Amino acid sequence: MAEKVVKVHNKSDKPDNIIKKEYDINSRSLALEKELPPYLAGFFAYLRGNVLPMTRLAYLFDLRFFFRYIIAERPDLTNAKTPREIKIEELENIQAADINIYIDYCKSYEVEEDDMIYVHENTNKTLARKKSSVSVMFKQLYRDGILKKNITDGFNPIRVQKPGEREIKALQDDEVMKMLDAVSTGAHLTDKEHEFWEKTKKRDKAILMLFLTYGLRISELQQLNISSFNFQRGEFKIYRKRGKESIMPLNRSVTMVISDYLNNERPDDEKVDEESRDALFLSLQGKRMTERAIRDMCKKYTSIGMETSRKAGYSPHKLRATAATSLIGRGNSIFDVQALLDHEQVTTTQLYAAHRKGVKRDLVRGMEWEIERREGMAPEDDE
Repeated sequence: MAEKVVKVHNKSDKPDNIIKKEYDINSRSLALEKELPPYLAGFFAYLRGNVLPMTRLAYLFDLRFFFRYIIAERPDLTNAKTPREIKIEELENIQAADINIYIDYCKSYEVEEDDMIYVHENTNKTLARKKSSVSVMFKQLYRDGILKKNITDGFNPIRVQKPGEREIKALQDDEVMKMLDAVSTGAHLTDKEHEFWEKTKKRDKAILMLFLTYGLRISELQQLNISSFNFQRGEFKIYRKRGKESIMPLNRSVTMVISDYLNNERPDDEKVDEESRDALFLSLQGKRMTERAIRDMCKKYTSIGMETSRKAGYSPHKLRATAATSLIGRGNSIFDVQALLDHEQVTTTQLYAAHRKGVKRDLVRGMEWEIERREGMAPEDDE
């Protein structure tokens, strides 16, 4: 059966691509719900009302994985052939120890497809989310009176680094300049990369400038449209998490690079896929750039700035961190930076202040013991 074409009839202030993205996430979530047991209806309603759409989708994927694990790895717990067939009585028999065994399984497991074996390794952060999805489900079923006991107190804790314990990775100012020089001139690119650079240099520079100036999230940048920008008023509109609309002021540098891209590189509408004609950033195929393509581009140019391998380059989120540390390092108020970056808690912004650009370097520069020893010596003492 052919996939149906989705047409948006939009009477809201939101652009069509934002409506379409929200529809796609919701459609994928609904499809997953249909694969899971019907007694989870109350849990599905809880997710819809209490978590972000992408978190809801991630939880549903995790739960499908959990039920598939029960079927494939724990035949002692169920005779079901599909997740939807697992009975509530079988779920009632699951103990906390069974969940702890499942989380341990998730650390490293194999998936066999055709003649390939895929080995999956998960970080503690991913394990914590998988545990959370199962925990929230069991708690909700208990609250709804569907399960007679709450087993979640017996789940083993998972150690995840707190935000303040993690080293914040961000580019230094000299690395930013080296990166911008590379995207401006094509320096330090391979021959193949240079071929693409000739066609996308203005686009890529505009993307990097938006990340560096505003600390945008990748989803916010990827969904930008030409109609998002009002150059007359010197501003552009983005859509944050939970669909929140935010107006951002344009500065001269961003206005310059965006205008240069629109006027001198972006293809005309007749060369662009109809659905993507308002999209700001396009692929060479004339479609809205994907988040993956944006991420790969950022890793390429940040790796040049840091003089490291392409694989070790930074993601867009590290450019968001670069924007935060640079803004704070220039003496801006933490509360102003919080508002610009859309941090829900100022404590998140304070982490960037604690790790502001060059602070460690400045500290150790004041501890030059050997240099001071040599400079303090009389000439004859050094002979």
